[in-house]
Amino acid sequence: MRGPSQAALVAATSALLSVMIPVFGVVAAAAVGLVTLRNGARGGALVALFATLGAGLFYGLVFGAPLLVLGVLLLFWVPIWGLALVLRYSRSLALTVESASLLVMLGLVLVYAIVGDPAVFWARLLELMREAALAAQPDGAAANAALFGELARWMTGAFAMALTFQVVLALFLARWWQAQLYNPGGFGEGFRAYRLHRAFALLALLLIAGWALVRGPGLLADLALVAGVGLLLQGLAVVHQLRVQRGSGTGWLVLLYVLLVLLPQMAVAIAALGLLDVWVDIRARAARLPSRRR
Repeated sequence: MRGPSQAALVAATSALLSVMIPVFGVVAAAAVGLVTLRNGARGGALVALFATLGAGLFYGLVFGAPLLVLGVLLLFWVPIWGLALVLRYSRSLALTVESASLLVMLGLVLVYAIVGDPAVFWARLLELMREAALAAQPDGAAANAALFGELARWMTGAFAMALTFQVVLALFLARWWQAQLYNPGGFGEGFRAYRLHRAFALLALLLIAGWALVRGPGLLADLALVAGVGLLLQGLAVVHQLRVQRGSGTGWLVLLYVLLVLLPQMAVAIAALGLLDVWVDIRARAARLPSRRR
């Protein structure tokens, strides 16, 4: 927050480090997001521009490919700049997440409309990995081909979901930084009040139902996976609010996040909780129950 050059240096350096340690990609995007949240569109755009020039120079010197920075700019810095503006003026985390999800969904529809079947692209990209696995285990050629073929069919949805989650995580980090600097505790209050609009939740429900009917990977599955990010966040918001309402400790909350990393089924359960909360308002009902606090 000292100035655009300092923020751009943080973003550019973090973008370079993200090649080795992916989490720095979130830090790089969050730097752009923080400046945009605090200083508006012009301030955020200047940081993104300076960071692009700096990171391009780094990529050119280190990897000999300065144009790699365009991927970072288009996939992370431009989206988080726009989403930070949505959050700045709407003051709604839920609306911002919905905007991010809808943006990625639109991208998915365009990809399928232009490319056709994106699994063909992923199959070519994964071919080198398949050949390496085949060299290590020549007897499993058939199983190897089937495995990588199935992986290629799911890669588009997995990439879209991961991209949505990473951009949203970077924005949340930026908002948390802003709260720590200027409004301590503000991010926690905002996240615990996170609530998707019913129209978005209905869209997510229809996509999930369509996926269940069609079964298997494809456009519906990819769209449903992206919509699930918003539902997962609402489920987590419910859990955090219930913890505060009941005056519980943080130990079981830490355990929940550990299980989320280890067991993908937990993410499905929490997303289902988030979807239920849209219609039932679990937090409001729980607030009417006697609290454990003395």
